Amino acid sequence: MKLKRKYLIAGVAAAFASTAAMAGMVQPAKVDVDLVNLIAGGDLLSARYAPNKTEFIGCGVRKFDDGAGGATAFGFCQAEDAEGDRAFCNTDNEDLLDAIEASADYGYVSFSWDKKTQRCTRIGFSNQSFYVPPKVGSNL
Repeated sequence: MKLKRKYLIAGVAAAFASTAAMAGMVQPAKVDVDLVNLIAGGDLLSARYAPNKTEFIGCGVRKFDDGAGGATAFGFCQAEDAEGDRAFCNTDNEDLLDAIEASADYGYVSFSWDKKTQRCTRIGFSNQSFYVPPKVGSNL
């Protein structure tokens, strides 16, 4: 009877320990620059903590006072993958600027560009829980 009780206690303890260690789904997405199809994508966290010193991805917006009561704005996206393939595009399209400004701290970035003009043709962000690093906002 004592042996059976020990196994039961050990089993319950193992069950609780395994659930406490779980942090939810994680889906790293390393940076990939496709120079044939003119598309780049990857998640910010995987790029930041890549095991190399080349990977990065991101987009930004710059706004300048035009001196006439308004502002001039432009945006850009850039990426480099582990193989050294690099992409860059820029835009002044208000809808694409809105897409850049809607990004969050952690997430998946993707963009496409026109090879001749280097203009961004598509910008996308996906903010999902599986792109957030472990224990952000946690009280563990």
